[in-house]
Amino acid sequence: MWVASEDSGAPTATVGIWIDAGSRFENEKNNGVAHFLEHMAFKGTKKRSQIDLELEVENLGAHLNAYTSREQTVYYAKCFSKDLETAVEILADINQNSLLREPEIERERGVILREMQEVETNLQEVVFDHLHATAFKNSPLGRTILGPVENIKTINREDLLNYISTHYKGSRMVLAAAGGVEHEHLVSLADKYFGKLSPSHDEGLSFAKCSFTGGEIRVRDNGMPLAHMALAVEGAGWTDPSNIALMVANTLIGSYDRSVGPNMASMLGQECAQFNLCHSFQSFNTCYTDTGLWGMYFVVEEDQVEAMLRSVQAEWLRLCTNITDEEVTRSRNHLLANMLLMLDGSTPICEDIGRQMLCYRRRIPPPELQARIEAVDAKVLKETCMKFIFDKKPALAAVGPIDQLPDYATICSQMYQFPPKK
Repeated sequence: MWVASEDSGAPTATVGIWIDAGSRFENEKNNGVAHFLEHMAFKGTKKRSQIDLELEVENLGAHLNAYTSREQTVYYAKCFSKDLETAVEILADINQNSLLREPEIERERGVILREMQEVETNLQEVVFDHLHATAFKNSPLGRTILGPVENIKTINREDLLNYISTHYKGSRMVLAAAGGVEHEHLVSLADKYFGKLSPSHDEGLSFAKCSFTGGEIRVRDNGMPLAHMALAVEGAGWTDPSNIALMVANTLIGSYDRSVGPNMASMLGQECAQFNLCHSFQSFNTCYTDTGLWGMYFVVEEDQVEAMLRSVQAEWLRLCTNITDEEVTRSRNHLLANMLLMLDGSTPICEDIGRQMLCYRRRIPPPELQARIEAVDAKVLKETCMKFIFDKKPALAAVGPIDQLPDYATICSQMYQFPPKK
């Protein structure tokens, strides 16, 4: 097991377990089991009932939570520094000794089904699930984290136990902590409470490579007031040297919200404000181990669907050919500032430690991060964007009144054809 921490001397701390296991490690039949298991972790162990666990956490003034992503499952606790050992012991207990009893499984099955209904009302989540489905067709990355309804209705105790025995290995876990934490003490707690974990890591369990396929999913609903769309190309994996340049490009495009006003640092934001192209947009750079999605999510009125899409693609082509050093310098500064400002408090620092230890097997120190960002100049950015964007087959997901949306062949052609100047 990997143990990593940062000691700030604060009176509080965040400690958690980052596990190299998420929905990407599932197959078609058990898709949803990782998220189901995360829900079951708080439903009682051999030592504590669910009520006992909740009361103990509340009596400590602590906070216990968990989440599942496509590649990771995380359990973490926020507590007073003096209660660090208790928090580690609770995390170890729920991960190694959960009872997973049938009554709780049936009860949680209903909770997850209701959660799925709530997700279906969040159009951004719906669009991003469609985007993954078309970007990585017929592969684990193309499936949802929650899984299909039919799987949730049939997942049983044996499925949960099989997932634990297969993936919850010591060598696939990171015990991370930040705040008032003494590292040697944390190492001793890891040995004390996680010492019985199986250390083996069967390389045969590594996930299969998910190929980016591109394509489109359109869900036409003219009864909706606005169209919600996402367009993306294949991005870089966590360890790809191009990732930093793509992050700078992502920051350069930026975001826009009509209710907030124009983002003067974003040329696309200025254009959207001037021509009333959309209600909002945000660029994104989603990374996985060996691939990623780099693109744009935007919300637009029906009569501006085609104009907004063309403006997005024109801006992408501008990244490939006509970016100034001044724009790149500003974006580098914004990116570095945003990344450092996000590390405000023990929880985001702990998250940074856990994620980086799983992705890189080390934590990148701020001076190295700054040097890598500053190495991206206009020439590097244009070369990177040419490699990842120019004449590449995109993935498109669109929901709502999208009658104006051009056909897919036209959208592909706009990945290399420059539009006429306004």
